[in-house]
Amino acid sequence: MKQIDKRSLWTKEFVVLSSINFFLIFMYLLLNSIITLYALNELGTTTGQAGLVAGIFIIGALMGRLVTGMLLSKVNGQSLLRFGLLFFALTMALYILDFGFTFFAFTRLLNGFAMGIATTIIGTIVVLTIPEERSSEGIGYFAVSTALATGIGPFVGLFLMPRTGFTTIFLFCLLLAVLNVMCGWFLSVPSKKTNNPTPYLKWTHVLERTALPISLIILVMTFCFSSILSYISLFAIERNLITAASYFFIVYTLTVLVSRPVTGRLMDQRGPDVVMYPAFLLSAVGLFLLSSATDAVVFLFASLLIGLGFGNLSSISQTMAVKAVSREGKARATATFLIFFDIGNGLGPVLLGLMLPVIGYSVMYVLLGIIVLLTILFYRRLSLR
Repeated sequence: MKQIDKRSLWTKEFVVLSSINFFLIFMYLLLNSIITLYALNELGTTTGQAGLVAGIFIIGALMGRLVTGMLLSKVNGQSLLRFGLLFFALTMALYILDFGFTFFAFTRLLNGFAMGIATTIIGTIVVLTIPEERSSEGIGYFAVSTALATGIGPFVGLFLMPRTGFTTIFLFCLLLAVLNVMCGWFLSVPSKKTNNPTPYLKWTHVLERTALPISLIILVMTFCFSSILSYISLFAIERNLITAASYFFIVYTLTVLVSRPVTGRLMDQRGPDVVMYPAFLLSAVGLFLLSSATDAVVFLFASLLIGLGFGNLSSISQTMAVKAVSREGKARATATFLIFFDIGNGLGPVLLGLMLPVIGYSVMYVLLGIIVLLTILFYRRLSLR
């Protein structure tokens, strides 16, 4: 196995894995920004069914993470990476076929399953390539690939949709998925593998107990943030802000790119609390502002606050989950964090989609802002332990 220079952060492996991760998240969020509109307009679904189409992808990703968590200690990481990327490309091709709502929902489930495998193994391998003394900084830079995709993916989706149509977007994503397979297939990556048989499965083989508290917090936060990922386009149409909506995630991304290197160093030097408490407050204020936004300025300022808040909270939380365990437990800690991340992202569109016809978008964002504020109390109990 190729040895990685322990003092080096920007290795070939780190850069390529970060790039693959970017395109995976880019495709997921590009599709997620238009998928509810596709379900409503092309498949003739209800709002609840559109939410299911969005959320079932994350349910599939969760299943993929669970399976990967069980296999990480027994199967070579490079083999898992190749399988995940190839399966993602194959399931991406199914989007082009039009066999109705049930088939499309099943396609989303399988595509999410492949995504869960690929992103979990990538997140685990990246941790092994980062020097221990630069873990917060390294994970922060890796998380920038997700942050970039979070902004560019929805922007491209909302930009292409009225200009090209859904089929062209699906073909574009398929091309990117194939390129990802080509990039990852010949990459030499570090991995850990044990041939010791496991007589029976226990939850501790998949989840890391020490990472559970911070993972529960990220579950709540991603539940709240999923309201933006899945419904911001519909909310913008209601408020006549559809042009501003395409720039919402660009502002979010630029904010995260500027702030994350700073917050990563702050955590390394002064601990996580100096970042986490302001991030909770900024996220809540951003949701409150979003609920009342009627013009582009307030709408995009809410994006900036949410970028400073959730955009940094997500990366700092992942760093906390990984740093709390030994090097041998980092794979399980990464899988645990991402599993709970996916639960929040998966439950959000489904449950909120059922509530939206009753409460509307403004009330939804106010309620989610209150939930974020209440989460501070849970985090305080965690930080005092």
